[in-house]
Amino acid sequence: MTGFAMTDDKATPSTDQRPTFLIVDDDDRFRDRLAKAIESRDYKVHAAPDTPSALGIAASHRIDRAIVDLRMPAPGGLQLIRELIVLQSAMEVVVLTGYGSIATAVEAMRLGARDYLTKPCHADRILAAFEAEPSPPREENLEYEIPSLARLEWEHIERVLRECNGNISKTARVLGMHRRTLQHKLSKFPVAR
Repeated sequence: MTGFAMTDDKATPSTDQRPTFLIVDDDDRFRDRLAKAIESRDYKVHAAPDTPSALGIAASHRIDRAIVDLRMPAPGGLQLIRELIVLQSAMEVVVLTGYGSIATAVEAMRLGARDYLTKPCHADRILAAFEAEPSPPREENLEYEIPSLARLEWEHIERVLRECNGNISKTARVLGMHRRTLQHKLSKFPVAR
């Protein structure tokens, strides 16, 4: 890391060698809590609610590490990863999402993300992801199986069930299926609560 920090679009010598973070999440409460938690560990933090704001910050400040929510209003997290790495190629990115799937994890890693974590996630776990050995770089070393339709259906059911706080009746209504059908599917693949 160089001994310079960006301030008001000017590079000035810096005595602080700690990484600067960018947190991008459209959930205001989560973003603010995570920013405070990382700041309390003596890191400089910038926060943004969406892709355009994040790109504006990255264009005017040195950012060493970005924590990017995958699901945001368009353009989403995957597009943001692409654009952040174009702006600052040395930036390390960790993806956070409440809607994890194998396909999106592989795509995020292919684009250059260092790690892929599911919410809720403690600040120390996120910071540890930046310190651990990085996952294989980009597309060359990534091989994965396309998930089956049953797997995709199961991931969707899990996500909706989490959004409905484990309420099976409400989940069945949201999914447009009979409660007994949902209970049968859940008995085949129980959800960890």
